[in-house]
Amino acid sequence: MSKNVFYRAALGFLGLLLLLNGCTHKSPSYIVPETAATAAPTQVLPTSTPFTPRPVYAPGTQVDYIAQSGDTLELLSSRFGSSVAEIRLANPQIPEDATTMPPGFPMKMPIYYEPLWGPQYQIIPDAAFVYGPDLNDFDLPAFLQSSTGWFKTYETYIQDKHRTASDLIMWLAQNYSLSPKLFLALIEYQTGAITNPVRQPGAENAFLGWVNQYRGVYLQLYYVGDLLNDGFYRYANGELSSIEHLNGELENIDPWQNAASVALQTYFARFLEGDAYLRAVGPDGFAATFRQLFGDPWERDTTVIPGSLHQPAFILPFQRGTTWAYTGGPHTGWGRLKPWAAIDFAPPMNEAGCVPTEQYTTAVADGIVARVDDGIVILDLDGDGNERTGWNILYLHVATADRIKVGTRVKQGDPLGHPSCEGGMATGTHIHIARKFNGQWMPAAGYLPFDLAGWTPVEGSRAYLGTLVRGDELRTASVKSDSGSMVAAE
Repeated sequence: MSKNVFYRAALGFLGLLLLLNGCTHKSPSYIVPETAATAAPTQVLPTSTPFTPRPVYAPGTQVDYIAQSGDTLELLSSRFGSSVAEIRLANPQIPEDATTMPPGFPMKMPIYYEPLWGPQYQIIPDAAFVYGPDLNDFDLPAFLQSSTGWFKTYETYIQDKHRTASDLIMWLAQNYSLSPKLFLALIEYQTGAITNPVRQPGAENAFLGWVNQYRGVYLQLYYVGDLLNDGFYRYANGELSSIEHLNGELENIDPWQNAASVALQTYFARFLEGDAYLRAVGPDGFAATFRQLFGDPWERDTTVIPGSLHQPAFILPFQRGTTWAYTGGPHTGWGRLKPWAAIDFAPPMNEAGCVPTEQYTTAVADGIVARVDDGIVILDLDGDGNERTGWNILYLHVATADRIKVGTRVKQGDPLGHPSCEGGMATGTHIHIARKFNGQWMPAAGYLPFDLAGWTPVEGSRAYLGTLVRGDELRTASVKSDSGSMVAAE
């Protein structure tokens, strides 16, 4: 079967001295515990809808599977316990050069049974999880204004700016690239604050139940954003196959599950047990709250990552004829945990630390500047100025002085601004750069690596380590900006 026929069939089924240390954005200081044992929120009821366990399959049994957003053959082989070769043999219509599977494409999956598979119920689609196209018709300020709960009157300060409840949710949604609907539904499910006008004493400090670690609405929501993204991307990248519950029981994730549902399962498993957990991840739990607030998300377009996604041609994010240091291997795009979507580069400097530079970071491709914030420039490559659709590039630590303005159209190689330490906690002037597609972070390494003029990252043993490779050339990430980290833009 030809590649074109394959995708038509799928659609048919769809209907320095360079001196720098590590970086992050400004964020609250907290310690991420292995498990957070807090009291179950009072809104979570103790009954659940039972689910029927999967049958015990004979090894290699071919089962029906419908491709979901973001599926790759490598991921599916990991989840079903088979090999890529077995999957290709069972599905000869898949082209050799296929990357992501077309969502909705029917497949036969050789399966190898594992005991203790968890719930099969899919809570929400990935499209309702990320800050993507699903939100094009959603008016966050209008929704909150029309709500009856006390949360809409909440106010706070973030990065020395006054923020309303709407501002806070939007700031979290844009920067974590998580749907504001997701945050609001969690707030309602755990606290009732979207519909309940009565604010109980201490409600803000103990907001989502993480009272032993964090106090206040902003800090707790910030932490939740980290947890949700970590669960989503560890599963989406094939790094998570089981969930350990508070009582030590192990739940192997159902291989038919989608990343958004697994993210919510891992989140609720941190503080709920037994029936309370099963209710939260079943049809009468969080999913019901989401539907009550926003309608059925499965009736909308559920595609985030299309079939055979490829990255456009990118150049290095600094001016031709200059040499910068590769100072940070794959690390978090935003927050503290997964996904490792970002890498760092630093310009030549005469001294260490956060000092001004005349060097510019540049556009890796043609596009339009969709958003500018404290240290942030978002470059939208499809030209519609909508950060939620298509390819978007996050540049972090862009200095205010000479920074490009929102709405400016640029060509590949055009200057965007000077690298700095603005917009985050950094010990040296540099640029942090990451990719998103339809609101989903794209890992810097993996099935679709961050390709910058042929240079692609390889992960290290921990965040910020690793190499940058082009053919037989290799550069090693180094905060010391030594000779082995130098990369020239030709």
